[in-house]
Amino acid sequence: MKSLIIDRISIGPGEREQVNLFVSSLPSGDRIYIQSFIFRSTQPGPTVLIMGGVHGDEINGIQIVRRILEEQIMDTLIVGSVIAIPLLNVFGFINFSRDVPDGKDVNRSFPGSALGSLASRTASTLTKKVLPNVDIAIDLHTGGASRYNYPQIRYTKNDAKALELATAFGAPFIIQKPFISRSFRKTANLMNIPTLVYEAGEAERLDGLSIELGVAGIKRTLKKLNMISEAPPSNRESIALKSTGWVRSSEAGLFTWTRQSGAFIRRGEQLGVIHSPHADRTKRIFAKKDGYIIGHNNASVVHNGDALFNIAYY
Repeated sequence: MKSLIIDRISIGPGEREQVNLFVSSLPSGDRIYIQSFIFRSTQPGPTVLIMGGVHGDEINGIQIVRRILEEQIMDTLIVGSVIAIPLLNVFGFINFSRDVPDGKDVNRSFPGSALGSLASRTASTLTKKVLPNVDIAIDLHTGGASRYNYPQIRYTKNDAKALELATAFGAPFIIQKPFISRSFRKTANLMNIPTLVYEAGEAERLDGLSIELGVAGIKRTLKKLNMISEAPPSNRESIALKSTGWVRSSEAGLFTWTRQSGAFIRRGEQLGVIHSPHADRTKRIFAKKDGYIIGHNNASVVHNGDALFNIAYY
C-alpha cells in the first residue's frame, strides 16, 4: 500500500495529516490556502474526496464536511482513504460571494491554470495536487441567488459507478445531469473519477434537513464502499429522474409560491402567484406537466424571465 503524495507531503498507511495547499496571495499580502484533511486506513481501498465550498456562499456543504470531521467518522476507516476539504473557495466564503474578486466562478474554471485568475488557480491547485490521488468524489452544493434546492444527488449519464453510489447515498432525488463546461465534475470525469454532486438548501443559509441528509448520505456512501462499519438507514427510496426544466416568470412583481420543493405536482396545478405592487395585475403560475419540484425561488420580488420552479421529470 503506497503513500499518498499531496503537495510533496507523504501520508502513509494508517496516518492522518492536514495539508494546507497554497493558492495565491491577495493584494493585501494575505495568502490563500485550501485546508485539506487526509485520513488513511492501514488496508488498501478507494480514496474518496469529500468537498464543500466550491462556491463560497454555499455554506451547507461546508457545514456537512465540518460535521463529518467533528464526528470523527474517518478516524477508524476499515479500508482506503478520505481527503476532506470543507472549504475550497476561501475568498468567496470570506466575502459572502459565490465567486472570486474578478467575478469568475471556480466551478467554471476547471482544470485551471497556475498562472491564471484566482478562480483558475484554485481549480488548478485541486486538479494538479489532489485529484491524481482520488478514485471517487463527492462535491457538495446548494442553490444560489435565493433559490432553494431540495436535497438531491446529481450524477453523469452512463456512469454506472456514480449511479450505484448515488443510490447508496439515499437522497430524496437522484437526477441524471449533463456536464457543465469547465466544471469540476467534467474534469473529474476526464480523469476517470466517478463524481456525486449533492445539491441541497440555499446559499448563505444553514438548512437542517439538507445538512442531516448530507451527513447521513456520506456515511451510507462510505459504508457502501466498505470503508466504515455503520451508517444510518435511509427512511425512503430515492426517486430517480432523468430531465429537468425551469418554470420562469412571464411577469415582474411580488412573488409567492404555493407549492414548494419536494412536492409532486400535476399538470395544470397552481404553483405560485405574482402580484403587481399596485394591485392592478395578478399572474398565476401553473404546472405544464406532471413532475417533482426539486427547487424553488425564495425571492419576494421577481423580474421577467426569472427562474421560479425547477421541475424534474421521469
